[in-house]
Order: sequence, then structure tokens, then C-alpha cells
Amino acid sequence: MARWSMVPSSPSTVPLTKTKMNDRSYVVINASEVASVDFDLVLETDASSLRFSDDGTMSFVKFEGDVPSFLEGKTIYTHQEIRTLLATSEWTNPEPGP
Repeated sequence: MARWSMVPSSPSTVPLTKTKMNDRSYVVINASEVASVDFDLVLETDASSLRFSDDGTMSFVKFEGDVPSFLEGKTIYTHQEIRTLLATSEWTNPEPGP
């Protein structure tokens, strides 16, 4: 899945360009750190847009470009690495719902 963004090329035309998922970076954070997330520097809009682990103790944020200062020193994941992590039992409940 790709994200489309508007990039103006001239005042009269606005073509679409594709930003690939592989250009994004991901960082897992503790749920207790959500209040310190600067949502102006990540692609999520606010705390309600975050996905949490099944036990609610972890979440993650994604960004493009430089590492936001509040994430420095944390493990950075690629798109493929975060997909692998999110497929584990910590993030995906193996029990089907009702």
C-alpha cells in the first residue's frame, strides 16, 4: 500500500507523487511514553491514531526523514522489520473474536 501526497510543481498544477512505505522508519515505544510523542514530527495525528500491543503496554510511531529528537537512542525498524514484529503474538491476537 502506498501513501499519496500532493506536491505542487507550479501554481496552476498539482501532480500526485507516491511515497513508498520503505522510506518510512518505525519506533516501538512504551505506552507510558505516548504523552511525550510530538505528533508534529511523526505520521500519526494523535494518541487515538496509535496501534497498541495486545496487552496495551507498547505502541509504535512512524516517521520519514530525520529521527525526531524524542526518539533518539531507540531501535529504528524498517517497514519489513515492523511488519514482522507486528505479526508476532504480542501484537496479533491468535484467538479469533466472537
